[in-house]
Amino acid sequence: MIPFHKKTIFCTIRMIIPVDIHTHRRPQVPGTAIVNCFPESFVPQTEGWYSVGIHPWYIASFAASLNDSKARFEELLDHPQELAVGEAGLDKLSETPLDIQSDVFAKQAALAERSGKPLIIHCVKAWDELIMQRKSMKPRVPWIIHGFRGNGILAQQLLKQGFFLSFGEYFNQQALQAAWPDRLFAETDDAAIDIRSVYRKIASSLCISLEELTATLEKNVQNVFLLSVNSRNKGY
Repeated sequence: MIPFHKKTIFCTIRMIIPVDIHTHRRPQVPGTAIVNCFPESFVPQTEGWYSVGIHPWYIASFAASLNDSKARFEELLDHPQELAVGEAGLDKLSETPLDIQSDVFAKQAALAERSGKPLIIHCVKAWDELIMQRKSMKPRVPWIIHGFRGNGILAQQLLKQGFFLSFGEYFNQQALQAAWPDRLFAETDDAAIDIRSVYRKIASSLCISLEELTATLEKNVQNVFLLSVNSRNKGY
């Protein structure tokens, strides 16, 4: 069983480590997952963690988020419960033209860079374009590809460019092994499954104990998502 650890940072501040770094469902225990939402639908629960962004499928519906409501989006960058920007992305199966997707993606990536928060990425059949974006922007913040199902060769290519990979219920074993240990995360995305089942599948595929996997992923989450939170808390 995966423990939901509470870490004491200071005597009056307690933090839950999110074991699921990307989901569209509110977890039973607030803070055990990073819940993705649009800027307009961001209503945080106490102790909950969130990512805020515009998915490439919904650019037409939520275009105001980067135009008329740009101030609202930027305001959320400083919210202490927003751990990441996104999911932003490029998707050649989306009805939105790729050039518009690229522009919206670049704007969100710039917001992530300005806020110092990681960028969670959705990518479908646009790997070359995504790599070109990264080479052009030269980001300092982590870029994390969520729900990665590509093969080991693609995984190695992306890891070489500095990406992190997050895996859900279905994954390629060679890709998983390539990302292990320090470039790997786990998630449920929009699946109605328990994150514990994802952890069990990953641990089994890597031939390691569930305890070792949990400890490693908790460390990855702390290093990538929670360092800025810790830094802000130390300023109080």
